[in-house]
Amino acid sequence: MSEQAPHPLTPQDCLVMMMIAVSASDETVRTSELVTIEGIVNHLPVFADYDMDRIKTVSQTVFDLFGEVDGLDALFGLIRGDLPEHLFETAYALACDVAAADGALNESELRLLEEIRYELNIDRLHAAAIERGARARHMIA
Repeated sequence: MSEQAPHPLTPQDCLVMMMIAVSASDETVRTSELVTIEGIVNHLPVFADYDMDRIKTVSQTVFDLFGEVDGLDALFGLIRGDLPEHLFETAYALACDVAAADGALNESELRLLEEIRYELNIDRLHAAAIERGARARHMIA
């Protein structure tokens, strides 16, 4: 008899996982990134009925996966399995917003964003528009 996970990931969990993954990609979760994630979860319609208490559990899952050898592959396997395809661009947009939140993109964030584009099959033109929007929203005067 095989055991099933007690709570499968919701689409919102998957979106949170992408945001946490980008934040943690450089091994430093910055306050500006956490504030951005909290603001996104509190204000976007896709999270209207999301249980905020799940963020801690979902975050721990990401941290646990990042501690494994093939953790990133496992993360993308979960995302592709539980996130509806029509939310793939949303996941990329939210990841870009978190990456841009502190005003600078480092190498590890850029590599993870590239991997997200590949894994979620985000069209290059769409990705460029999403990235430009994130850059514009997080521009410092």
